[in-house]
Amino acid sequence: MTDAGRTRRQQLWSALAAPRDIASIAAFRVAFGAIVVISSLRFLSYGWIDELYSKPGFHMRYWGFSWVPLPSPAVTTALFVVTGVLGLLVALGLCYRPAVALLFVAFTYLQLVDVATYLNHYYLVSLFAALLVFIAAHRAASLDAWLRPAIRAATLPAWCTYLLRFQVAVVYVNAGLAKATADWLLHAQPLNLWLSARTGLPVVGPYLDLPGVAHVAAWAGFLFDTTIVLFLLRRRTRAVAYLAVLGFHAATHFLFPPIGMFPVIMVVAATVFFDASWPRRPLRWAAAPQVPAPSAVGGRLRVAAAAAGVYMLLQILLPLRSHLYGGNVLWHEQGMRFSWRVMARAKNGSVTFIVRDPRDGKQWHVSPAKYLTRIQEREMAVQPDLILQLAHHIAREFAAAGRPGVEVHADARASLNGRPAAVLVDPAIDLAREQDGIGPKRWILPAPDIEPPHLRRARSRTL
Repeated sequence: MTDAGRTRRQQLWSALAAPRDIASIAAFRVAFGAIVVISSLRFLSYGWIDELYSKPGFHMRYWGFSWVPLPSPAVTTALFVVTGVLGLLVALGLCYRPAVALLFVAFTYLQLVDVATYLNHYYLVSLFAALLVFIAAHRAASLDAWLRPAIRAATLPAWCTYLLRFQVAVVYVNAGLAKATADWLLHAQPLNLWLSARTGLPVVGPYLDLPGVAHVAAWAGFLFDTTIVLFLLRRRTRAVAYLAVLGFHAATHFLFPPIGMFPVIMVVAATVFFDASWPRRPLRWAAAPQVPAPSAVGGRLRVAAAAAGVYMLLQILLPLRSHLYGGNVLWHEQGMRFSWRVMARAKNGSVTFIVRDPRDGKQWHVSPAKYLTRIQEREMAVQPDLILQLAHHIAREFAAAGRPGVEVHADARASLNGRPAAVLVDPAIDLAREQDGIGPKRWILPAPDIEPPHLRRARSRTL
């Protein structure tokens, strides 16, 4: 390596190890823990545990995680209570390291129980918890620091802030790139569908169905997601950018209530772009510490940087994997999860399973409602891998009833962004003989080449 190369490398290490005021990350820790507490209370008070975990007769699992044991209703309720308590401990900074590690395990376990519960912000909560395990966010403004003065610190290495910023950037940039489609930018779908259904809202409702409103909103959403990180990074534009964050997420929460806690999480997460000492001013906390000179780069930093590099690479590659399958990911869903395609499509469908015993030719029509709740059925009907899982379960049930080797076919139809329903799964293929995996699935039919509904209406009026 040349002298110039060594100098650049040393500058990089020094930048990662440079001490920064701990105040910003301590504030993020408190807010993150509070969000977990609120989320747990929502599950406990709104009856979602019963609906999502107790009622289903069959739980659809993530590929490779079918071994995860299913908790009983009592254990599930206890886990949500424990998750809330752990969130409180993280917010208070009490027994922080074991608390945030256990929070990651408990929260992630609850998500692995059923794919139908997947939401982007649940995934993000798990990732933030995992990152906080390695960030000493309890060394200030915490009960740990009060009880054990020896652990107190006024600064943390800069890499802690960079890693959290990277995670937020991954969410925004991929959410923006997911909107770079003809449906979103040219046809304003599915925003046209969603906004026209919200015309009953007070004040703004009558304006949501006006020509051009959905297109303006679609482009605003695309530009916001793809550029907001750049504006948050620049000190000169940060304040205006954060006002845009508040406005954007307030609007999404108001217009689309099913989006849940996602706007709150992103509003809190965006604070990691602020100046490291920002909480000291509004809270009248102690003055910002005198930042010491960077210390020598040790082996621990190199190991941490290597681990962080692997993590960052995975976070970059996971959302990109859908491009390996070709076609329209919003239709075939391969690589859809963990890719931050937030509110990228409106999709609904219906499935009926046709079971045939080749030994005597007998045939049965099986409704998914026999096994799934309404929420599960809605998710399963538009996600081919979940259709496959239920087909395998039906085959096993028939085998247990004395009919091994039955064929299971699916009459599955789905509508994407308001288009007429089209066949999603090849009805000629016996799904009981197909296996799930990361490879392309031959039994998923290509997306139909059908115009969005508003273009068809315009064409019919012209004709």
